[in-house]
Amino acid sequence: MNYKETTDWLFKQLPMYQNQGESAYKANLDNIVILDEYLDFPHRNFKSIHVAGTNGKGSTSHMLASVFQEAGYKVGLYTSPHLKDFRERIKINGEVISECEVVDFVKVNRNFFEENNLSFFEMTVGMAFDYFSNQKVDIAIIEVGLGGRLDSTNIITPELSIITNISLDHTKFLGTTLESIAKEKSGIIKSNIPVVIGQADYKLRLVFNEVAKKNNAEIIFTEDFRFKNLESDLLGDYQVFNMKTVQTAFKILQESWDLKPVHLKEGLLKTVANTSLLGRWQKLSENPLVFCDTAHNEEGLKIVISQLKKFEYATLHIILGVVNDKDLNKLLPIFPKDAKYYFSKPNVPRGLNETELKNRAKHFQLLGNSYTSVSKALSASKLEAKKNDLIFIGGSTFTVAEII
Repeated sequence: MNYKETTDWLFKQLPMYQNQGESAYKANLDNIVILDEYLDFPHRNFKSIHVAGTNGKGSTSHMLASVFQEAGYKVGLYTSPHLKDFRERIKINGEVISECEVVDFVKVNRNFFEENNLSFFEMTVGMAFDYFSNQKVDIAIIEVGLGGRLDSTNIITPELSIITNISLDHTKFLGTTLESIAKEKSGIIKSNIPVVIGQADYKLRLVFNEVAKKNNAEIIFTEDFRFKNLESDLLGDYQVFNMKTVQTAFKILQESWDLKPVHLKEGLLKTVANTSLLGRWQKLSENPLVFCDTAHNEEGLKIVISQLKKFEYATLHIILGVVNDKDLNKLLPIFPKDAKYYFSKPNVPRGLNETELKNRAKHFQLLGNSYTSVSKALSASKLEAKKNDLIFIGGSTFTVAEII
């Protein structure tokens, strides 16, 4: 198989949460443990940092990778989902894994994958860990895919665990309360391994403290510290929280990893340049201004919409596409009523039909036309927008993926 055939097989043949949603979720780590043993335990051959959370874990992971790169380390980075190319999930010093590496890994191990009915995510984690081991990275920043306790990445014993924040998302799997979601995400807290918590109110602190105490793990709350305001090439307002979480992690790691303040400063300034991160408050063009952002839950979208309102424009055009497991009664009221909407369906099986989205949005006085693809919606908005207007594309990672 060539690269396209290989990725098509990965995407279509086996369960994949990105496409299928609930049916792809597995409530145990049995398969990844079997795969890890079959691959000769590659995760034992590199040091790691484990990053969970509802929002910001991707940006935080990229920032940390950039800081370590600035310090001269060989840094693996595992994140999900990808936007354009599967290989974005697995990087070393900002360079994606090669097509040949992907093809060869699947070719060599395909029979084992099929015999054990491994999921897309399990295979991808195995590929990443095997690649980082073979390439002898100094450290790997590993982003949790979903939750924490039962996530396939949760076989590692990291140098540091990080939980960025907790909000309601993926409630079918993680629980319907903030406390239950925090309990699931706190599953990445390991015995005698320090954990950094980015944001947590009193009730969530109780949850995290309880789990940390059981594991004899030092727990550090970012909100207990004051840091200097540093700059980053990631421009979203919400990055302020992520940068403070990274600063806390830096405080814990700097001595054991010989990290200097200049590495932190330059790493934050060069996150996009060093790691090729896409889709976080990314400017796509000017005249008219076009921004996109992958925020897709209540907390993230509130911050993004607040940032949109800070701009001066004649008319705001919003290209909106969501997946079908989102609670629209909570998401749609966040969006401004005075914008012109272009409702579209993200090109994944979980994408919500554009007509249904349009009809649901009407109940919240969000008005506009529907389009069968995000690209058609973007084309329509550009035809209608004037130079002093603003166009925003968002609602889902997959909506953004189609236009980057």
